[in-house]
Amino acid sequence: MSLVRALLVLGRVSNLPTIWSNCLCGWLIGVGYAGIGAIDWSMLLWLCAGGTAMYLGGMYLNDACDVVFDRKYRKERPIPSGAISEGAVWKIGIGLLALGAGAVSAQGGATALLALALFNCILIYNFLHKKTAWSPLLIALCRFFLILLAASFAYVTVSPEGSFFAHQNSGLATWTASVLSLYIIGLSCMAKAESEPGLVRFWPCLLLGTPFLLALFVNPSGENRKDALLVSAILGLWVVRCLRSTFWEEKRNIGKTVGGLLAGIALVDLLAVPNVSPELAGIFLGLFALSLAAQRWVPAT
Repeated sequence: MSLVRALLVLGRVSNLPTIWSNCLCGWLIGVGYAGIGAIDWSMLLWLCAGGTAMYLGGMYLNDACDVVFDRKYRKERPIPSGAISEGAVWKIGIGLLALGAGAVSAQGGATALLALALFNCILIYNFLHKKTAWSPLLIALCRFFLILLAASFAYVTVSPEGSFFAHQNSGLATWTASVLSLYIIGLSCMAKAESEPGLVRFWPCLLLGTPFLLALFVNPSGENRKDALLVSAILGLWVVRCLRSTFWEEKRNIGKTVGGLLAGIALVDLLAVPNVSPELAGIFLGLFALSLAAQRWVPAT
């Protein structure tokens, strides 16, 4: 494995489009308007850059923390294969995580507190996920705080004197983050089964349906409801297609299921934003397609 590919594999870079879709989703909810005019592109790019650094740092630390397990069961991973040293992975991971947290904390106040919460959640997950059965909750909390962080970052950008958690937009952001967390718990429970023998439990699949309930809640009537039902149908068909690789094919392929569900996070984000413009809907769909395309070269897990 070349060093460049090792760096890409360590960072699970095929999942980065879902980080960007989380940032875009949180931004639009934070400002309360789902049109192109709601976006300060320079600040959104700053937010995405910070989120990217924190995600990559967390993924690097994930391999650093799992090195003992990987040397025994996953010798093809970058550290056990000798493509990169364990020490270098620790340094890059900590550096990126700290850099990203610093970048998204620039707004101060509640945004900085949410960045600190995300920072700590990433660390706790990486150090404990192989030691506890409730690690899916920890990884879900990381996405939870990312959505709230993005919404707070956007709100403070357009209302520097305001308090995000005193505004009504914080309620929808919290609901969206909670529903996304349930979706993440569902796919993470399936991901844990990838390295465990035996039957795959079906109950986590039920959590994958929670975004549909949120879509109906935030789009109660009119054309918006029709659009929500259309995106719900697309997401629903995609989820079923992904689950087929695990439950309805002769040779079980949980990795393919999890990779597809991870890419589907972009569709969950699209579904969560009310009154989204066609241009922004196209961006969410483009991020979904980009994540799928990237998985052809870099595994999602």
